[in-house]
Amino acid sequence: MTKLLFIQASPRGEQSKSIQVAQTYLDALKATNPALEVDVLALWETALPAFDGDKAAAKVNVMLGQEHSAVQKTAWDQVVEIASRFIAADRYLFAVPMWNSAIPYRLKHYIDIIHQPGLLWGLNPETGYFGLLQNKHATLVLTSGAYADSRPSPAFGIDYQSTYLRAWLNQAGVIAIDEVRFQPTLLTPDPTGALEQAKRAAMDLGQAHGRV
Repeated sequence: MTKLLFIQASPRGEQSKSIQVAQTYLDALKATNPALEVDVLALWETALPAFDGDKAAAKVNVMLGQEHSAVQKTAWDQVVEIASRFIAADRYLFAVPMWNSAIPYRLKHYIDIIHQPGLLWGLNPETGYFGLLQNKHATLVLTSGAYADSRPSPAFGIDYQSTYLRAWLNQAGVIAIDEVRFQPTLLTPDPTGALEQAKRAAMDLGQAHGRV
């Protein structure tokens, strides 16, 4: 059975345009793949521990192949528990608004917890990082207030949103990545029509993915 992890990075719930478009994609995917198992991770409703000194020390020990102290082991076990939910999924669906040209800090916090050596990546001293996640697929639903590909001027923002997410996923081994964008959300002359257009694109992509 295929398992999809739906990561909601917006705190706005059902009012979020990124979540609305992502849900349209998911509904279409489920309609063509009813056996799909869906795990919803609403980041703003999820307790995420601080990545503190104990966890950082545990991470370094993993990289150096050293044993953990009792405190470090407890800290690392917490990291592994959170990361295991991500690792267990076959597909990822991200609903991500653009915040200050990048991603919401809650999503960055989550990534900083799970993106760990021996879990999502390894490091070869001669060839660099390599991903440990294999045969996974990610769909990114990206929204922004003013930024759009059609507005290349820095005055409308710079896209560190999709570039960061793609670079992170690639480093973890996730190469198959699709995008659906609703950008901009604030400056479009027809917000309702533009949202519906984004939903149609999401529905078409979900149906195509469901047939694979």
